[in-house]
Amino acid sequence: MEYFKKILRFAKPYRKYGYLNIFFNILYALFSALSFAALIPMLDVLFTPEKKVLKEPVYTDLGHLKDYLQEYISYRVTAYSGDDQMKGLILVIGLVLVLFLLKNLFNYLAMYFITFLRNGVLKDIRNSMYKKIVNLPISFYSEKRKGDVIARITSDVLEIQHSFLSILELIVREPLTIVFTILIMFGISTKLTLFVFIFIPVAGMIISRIGKSLKKKSDKVQKEQGELLSIVEETLGGLRVIKAFNSESRFYKAFSNSTLRFFQFSNKLLNRQNLASPTGEFLGILVIGVLLWFGGKMVLVEKTLDAASFIAYMGLAYNILTPAKAISKASFGVKKGNAAAERVLEILETENPIVEKPTAITKDAFTEGITIENVSFKYQDEYVLKNFNLQVPKGHTVALVGQSGSGKSTIANLVTRFYDVNEGEIKIDGIPIKDFSKKSLRGLMGLVTQDSILFNDTVKNNIALGKENATEEEVIAAAKIANAHEFISELPDGYNTNIGDSGNKLSGGQKQRLSIARAVLKNPPIMILDEATSALDTESERLVQDALEKMMQNRTSIVIAHRLSTIQNANSIVVLQRGEIVEQGSHQELLATNGVYKKLVTMQSFEP
Repeated sequence: MEYFKKILRFAKPYRKYGYLNIFFNILYALFSALSFAALIPMLDVLFTPEKKVLKEPVYTDLGHLKDYLQEYISYRVTAYSGDDQMKGLILVIGLVLVLFLLKNLFNYLAMYFITFLRNGVLKDIRNSMYKKIVNLPISFYSEKRKGDVIARITSDVLEIQHSFLSILELIVREPLTIVFTILIMFGISTKLTLFVFIFIPVAGMIISRIGKSLKKKSDKVQKEQGELLSIVEETLGGLRVIKAFNSESRFYKAFSNSTLRFFQFSNKLLNRQNLASPTGEFLGILVIGVLLWFGGKMVLVEKTLDAASFIAYMGLAYNILTPAKAISKASFGVKKGNAAAERVLEILETENPIVEKPTAITKDAFTEGITIENVSFKYQDEYVLKNFNLQVPKGHTVALVGQSGSGKSTIANLVTRFYDVNEGEIKIDGIPIKDFSKKSLRGLMGLVTQDSILFNDTVKNNIALGKENATEEEVIAAAKIANAHEFISELPDGYNTNIGDSGNKLSGGQKQRLSIARAVLKNPPIMILDEATSALDTESERLVQDALEKMMQNRTSIVIAHRLSTIQNANSIVVLQRGEIVEQGSHQELLATNGVYKKLVTMQSFEP
């Protein structure tokens, strides 16, 4: 129930619907019991004429309330029908219809109001999960498969709605229906009702044994669903490579193995769950059978119970079966829902290691420069950067070069605070970046990465991502600086053309120029370029490089470069090896030293 309580906190904004549901469920439970109890005096009047009440009874005290109500209804039926028994029958039918109509009306109203609570909780859980997914650091997703995260926000949340939140419908209605029914059963025959209670705990124990393993089986189903979605997500993302390497059969085998496991786990889970309903129903009918024997004996042999009361009593006993089955089913739902809630809460309760201070400051201007002081950092066990120091004065372009794995991209990740340093400090204008709010820090920066990350939207909306309410003129001006206006104008709908999933309707160079236009429109004082031209052909590189040079004018830039031809005009070039600076200086100075940089230039067949 611990998970249920945690999920229930999402119901607070919708508690008024919960109260209305409780109110109408109380009425439903009351009328559910009364609809059967009302049959007793009517059956007496219709089938036992000697029990007709000709004189209006007088109310004495609460202890005789049951006898008073029974006699009063008998009196009213007698007074209405007189000697015509058909009149009494019509009254009986009319009263029963009214009671059942009210019972079902209150049931509908109870379900009507709980719908707003259930769907509201579902909406808020999904919103909270999405907010958490966006806020969690990039390092979190290096350990989690995207498909598994998608499964948690979709199928697991739905499972919570079907299991946990269905209990909210039953939590008042079914127990109260049972309570009211049992009270009336006690009123009819205490002896018979106590006899019933011998069988209820036995039935409960049998049903609870069935449900014990449901959480474990449900957990396997949900984990396998995450695995299945991960394979689909990877397949769609790498379809070009899968086809090129004729690996369709390999991925199909992995997918079919996952669906086979899902099939087997689901069968075990559902068959165990399906066992609950027939078992519960059989046990209920068994109780009814025993009641018929014991109660029939009281009517026919002992003469301690009249026939009308016994018929109504059997109706009430059967009336307990439906809510008892519903409660039994809901208890299985809780066990199933526990596994889903655990997976959802694992995301919601994950601590974000990139913590923002309560006193975090907002900084809009950039005046002095960036300082990286004695920074050491590791992703796992081995340090990627060791005692790293770097000054980037305002207005300067600093290029980071080196072989793959030397720590170049890590510096971009640390300056933008996608990761926090293990040792040392990064400062902007002399203030540690941990003192800034994350929004303020990243507001000072523009990022152009090697992989052009674009979204399934229009050209205009992709460029305007970093600036809400950007005008069309601003978008066009940014596109012109990025050398993108010409090809955008040739698209079918110009700036309103949808570029497809990940911008796949465009070429690599076009996608990169859109990324640059996006950074230009944001107009940040600090620009970080992470190998922005390394994936491009020569013609595209020339256009993109021209766009980058226009963009970097009068800005502070950190350029991570693979192609050394693109950074010869940088104020300072920093050469990295295994997380440490081995050389630093201008292009000409580094060539003159005839060291690592000269070797890299020679390897790329670049002539200065």
